[in-house]
Amino acid sequence: MEKPRTIVKKEEGVGWIRFNRPEVLNAFDLETMKEVLSALKDFEKDPTIRCIVLTGSGRAFCAGADLQALSARTSGGNLSLADDLREGFNPIVSKMRSIDKPVIAMVNGVAAGAGMGLAFAADLRIVSEGARFVEAFAKVGLVPDSGATFFMPRLLGLSKAFELAFTGEGIDAKEAERLGAVNKVVPQDKLESETKALAEKLAQGPKGLGLSKRAINKALYVDIDEALEYEAYMQEIAGNTQDHKEGVKAFREKRPPQFTGS
Repeated sequence: MEKPRTIVKKEEGVGWIRFNRPEVLNAFDLETMKEVLSALKDFEKDPTIRCIVLTGSGRAFCAGADLQALSARTSGGNLSLADDLREGFNPIVSKMRSIDKPVIAMVNGVAAGAGMGLAFAADLRIVSEGARFVEAFAKVGLVPDSGATFFMPRLLGLSKAFELAFTGEGIDAKEAERLGAVNKVVPQDKLESETKALAEKLAQGPKGLGLSKRAINKALYVDIDEALEYEAYMQEIAGNTQDHKEGVKAFREKRPPQFTGS
């Protein structure tokens, strides 16, 4: 029986997606892409899941596209690289950004190519000391993809984004932390426990976390006046949630709130 390409589980309000092709550094073939997107859609609809974690098995987070599988799909001329992205990584990145729940990348090793795009598309990044982010597209005459051109300048700064895109070089965990691209760097043996603690904390948060994500995403594209108006719109929605009522009640009663995500 063929082993699963992804390991998906639900635990303590957290949806876990573990890429499970360690023999190819968790490179994605088409089936892996389908499985990851399907899991994200399932978590999006499940009200019991209030935070999502993506990670990899073995020594890598994700090495990007499985080049052998990609070559087999495109060699006949029936599929372009653009169409491959539109059918594969792009819907995953889009879903990660649009889903109204916190998404954490637990980066356990190298995140290369589209794997770096996936890590940067997450809302938060907890990474091991041995993690590395690499955009090697220039070395094979290609362009950074899977959201990398969008996220690199925002997370790393414009100059560093151009440097990585032009040289094909990478940055290690400490450099990524210095640049503000990751939230926390931890020893490998503490990576899962630290990520689990954060994910379970966020899974106990209010519905307003998802609304905050919407507002921050919106502010990436618009001017200040539109951002202010959208904040007001999100605040109106948040103000009518049960979680807001519970938060106010808990504040008055001097106790921790018990949010339900509603």
